[in-house]
Amino acid sequence: MEGRVGPHTLPAASAYSVAAAALPLAYVRDIAERTAAARTGQVIGMAEVNAVRDMIGMFSDMDERHGGQHGRSALVTYLRDDVAPLCRGRFRTDEIRAQMLSAASRGVHLLGWKSYDAGQQGLAQRYYLQSYGLAVESGLPGHDGFVMRTMAMQGLKLHRPEHCQGLAETGLTRAKGRVDSRTEALFRVVHAHTLAKTGLSAAALAEVGRARALLEQGSQRGDEVPLWGLAWGPVAPSVFSRTAKVFETLGDHRSAAAEYLHAAATRPAGAYARIVALGLVAGAEHAPSVRRVRSVPDRLLQGVVCARPRSVALASGSAPRASPVPAQPRPISVGVTFLSSFW
Repeated sequence: MEGRVGPHTLPAASAYSVAAAALPLAYVRDIAERTAAARTGQVIGMAEVNAVRDMIGMFSDMDERHGGQHGRSALVTYLRDDVAPLCRGRFRTDEIRAQMLSAASRGVHLLGWKSYDAGQQGLAQRYYLQSYGLAVESGLPGHDGFVMRTMAMQGLKLHRPEHCQGLAETGLTRAKGRVDSRTEALFRVVHAHTLAKTGLSAAALAEVGRARALLEQGSQRGDEVPLWGLAWGPVAPSVFSRTAKVFETLGDHRSAAAEYLHAAATRPAGAYARIVALGLVAGAEHAPSVRRVRSVPDRLLQGVVCARPRSVALASGSAPRASPVPAQPRPISVGVTFLSSFW
């Protein structure tokens, strides 16, 4: 029976075949062995945490290169069959447990983004809530607020701003003074976007200024950003891109174009070729006469037609409206998150 692949074993096999495409087979086998050891009661250390981080990073890289729907079922299987047993295991220290829960939250957060990218907004919201619950249980400063920030971004994208400002403001409050300056800039620029959406133009611009100042301060000091803060890639282009959306909301299209182009120029083109291309196109739409857009390499623009089509539809306002985002999501236990929610 152990050698057979049937309906119940196929998802697990698919997960490891995807992993094997990017990681050495021996490394994948090592991850499986660590999971098996956790099931038998072996104490979990940082080696297991790093293994989960590497796998989630691999899935994230695949997402950037091939789109959100690629590897989604494999990620579900990995979280259910490998990460869940590790989260329920015994840990050497409370800090290691916190880091494992944080890594799991990051994986579920990525699953939420993949669902969002597939146009399944309710499912994406559900995964974000589960990611939030894991982040709360981890106790790592700012991580829970970062998921609230993501939920605010989802509501903004879907033109449902009812709870977005509350989510962004609460997320910022949970992070302010507890995270490095560059990470705080990520919170502030999304808060600025929610202010702009509610017509508070002066407050939005002031918050953009604070975000830029924090970004510069953190860059000069060489602040280390936590792994969960890198869910959308490098910090600086993320801040610039969101700043562009603030200006876009305020009707300042020339400034929006400049920020979109700034974001594209500062984001590594190799790993983020698709998002760079989308940023360049967004810049061109707001300022068609900008010369830099006319010289965009064909190899980047070729990916625009297939890069995140659902996201482009959302940006144009053609996507269906989603249910409101709750302002105060409740923590969800690890057991409920993993045992009841992945099938």
